Amino acid sequence: MAKVYFTSMRCELGDSLLDKLRRLMEGAGFRTIDFKKKFAAIKIHFGEPGNLAFLRPNFAKVVAGQVVLLKGVPFLTDCGTLYVGRRTHALSHLDAAYENGFTPYAAGCQILIADGLKGTDEVDVPVKGGELVTHAKIGRAIMDADVVISLNHFKGHELTGFGGAIKNLGMGSGSRAGKMIMHNDSKPVVDKKLCIGCKVCAKNCAQGAITFEAKKAVINHDLCVGCGRCLGSCNQHAISNSWSSAPDALSKKMAEYAKAVVDGRPNFHINVVNQVSPFCDCHQENDAAIVPDIGIFASFDPVALDRASIDAVNNALALHGTIVDERKMRKGEHFTSIHPITDWRVQLDHAEKIGLGENSYELTTVK
Repeated sequence: MAKVYFTSMRCELGDSLLDKLRRLMEGAGFRTIDFKKKFAAIKIHFGEPGNLAFLRPNFAKVVAGQVVLLKGVPFLTDCGTLYVGRRTHALSHLDAAYENGFTPYAAGCQILIADGLKGTDEVDVPVKGGELVTHAKIGRAIMDADVVISLNHFKGHELTGFGGAIKNLGMGSGSRAGKMIMHNDSKPVVDKKLCIGCKVCAKNCAQGAITFEAKKAVINHDLCVGCGRCLGSCNQHAISNSWSSAPDALSKKMAEYAKAVVDGRPNFHINVVNQVSPFCDCHQENDAAIVPDIGIFASFDPVALDRASIDAVNNALALHGTIVDERKMRKGEHFTSIHPITDWRVQLDHAEKIGLGENSYELTTVK
């Protein structure tokens, strides 16, 4: 079984969560990686401004600091997005990162947008064992790195069920063209009985694919890239995927992209399971956390890491007044209750099938 290491959010007087993160990394074997004079990409999500659930820069500074101690050269990185927001090109993406506290001074290292100014600086990477993707389009700076570290905020997601290491590595490392490839099986449709014509969905569509007829939204599938922003922004639940297999295909492609990123070089992964919001940090807002803060997990195996994290979330009681509590599921399949069209097992099972990692794990607690 893969080894996953865990530390809780509890801290005794005189100790800190950042100290515990350092001990967790050491206990999980981080120092066995050869960093000397190596570039280390720390793949992170900087958070869309307005959202307050993203990871604090303090976590990134600890990770970068450990790389520096081991004579490595770290940098924080992410790629551009498809949807309307502040991270569609490198300049606004950097502004957003700085606004959320991810400056080179706060993070202890430089920050690079991996796919360049307009999201076109990419590397065509073969996917070993890929079933839906033979070549992945990955941001060049990520592929130029010698070591890959994923530092992930664990949360829900409207198309993949949850987002952890696999999503941060796969979807997050794809260039804009790569993200379109991953999303293009997913085409949402509108239930006109539920649509109230508020036009919030259209404001969130970067492709101009949504128009209105008789005050009801209509989605042009020739323009739609299936990014899912309209699903997350519709408060009336009037938008859904047109067939149930679409989220599954996205999850599988995402796993294959993640494998393309880590194959052939050292990689290490950290999931911070706190402020577990029901939706992705890509949103300009975040709903209340669905469970209490759980802790931090670390592993060389991204699949086992995500499995341990979701097991911990599903085993936790939902907090009162949250979206899970409103749907009367206090314990169990939390992300499925939030996003019924998704099956979170798909990305894990497919990732295991193609050799990215394994679902079974042995959990060791680090004090």
